[in-house]
Amino acid sequence: MADITSLSSAIASLVHDGDKVAMEGFTHLIPHAAGHEIIRQGKKDLTLIRMTPDLIYDQLIGMGCAKKLIFSWGGNPGVGSLHRFRDAVENAWPLPLEIEEHSHADMACAYDAGAAGLPLAILRAHRGTDLPKYNPTIREILCPFTGETLVAVPSLRPDVAVIHAQQADKRGNVLIWGISGVQKEAVLSAKRAIVTVEEIVETVAPRANSIILPHWTVSAVCLVPGGAFPSYALGYSTRGNDFYKKWDAIARERDGFTAWMKRHVLETRDFAEHRASLAEPIHA
Repeated sequence: MADITSLSSAIASLVHDGDKVAMEGFTHLIPHAAGHEIIRQGKKDLTLIRMTPDLIYDQLIGMGCAKKLIFSWGGNPGVGSLHRFRDAVENAWPLPLEIEEHSHADMACAYDAGAAGLPLAILRAHRGTDLPKYNPTIREILCPFTGETLVAVPSLRPDVAVIHAQQADKRGNVLIWGISGVQKEAVLSAKRAIVTVEEIVETVAPRANSIILPHWTVSAVCLVPGGAFPSYALGYSTRGNDFYKKWDAIARERDGFTAWMKRHVLETRDFAEHRASLAEPIHA
């Protein structure tokens, strides 16, 4: 049975310096609260994995938590660049950042392979692109049955997967609905899994096109209402579009970023305090 615990306890016991950490969520259910707790606890030397790193990875990178990023697209959705990500790659601030770039397709397949306990994923991809020149983990392989040349990538097997979901029950079974991304695959491929949820209910009730993660696939469940903000949780909250726009200015310069993170993350005890602090002027 998954442990029902606080987010601070889950991060302290399950995320270690040097871990490979996958924090997934696509458009909604992005685990911002968990990312903030990793920053508060000063976790270091992490290999961050995410198909679409956006604001929370900009924050983790800018606060010096990451040594490497495995990804397939990065940006502030609908707004522009991630300035802390760019600064790390271009200027090694606050630390050098190694990058390993993939396509969406091969990362999704790599998660699938990791969930299946396989060492690699095989797919048709990257023909006519330069990506294999810059990522030596993308390699060609011959099909033993047809002789066709295919592409192989190593499976993704994170030490820890972190996701946000709508509900869990008291045993730790997790229910997700709406756009699912690769949350399921990330959890099933990982050694340990932390799930923050909007609500803990007596029994989760499956609905059309939903996903249930059984309690035995999850290490810890943490009740964090609103823990996806500024992304949304379908059925519980709406997207904080204004915050995505404001983040561009907050993160553009090092001093402004550092001051914002100090006031709104490091000086807050949890995500509820963080959200309350945002009622102040956004640049406080």
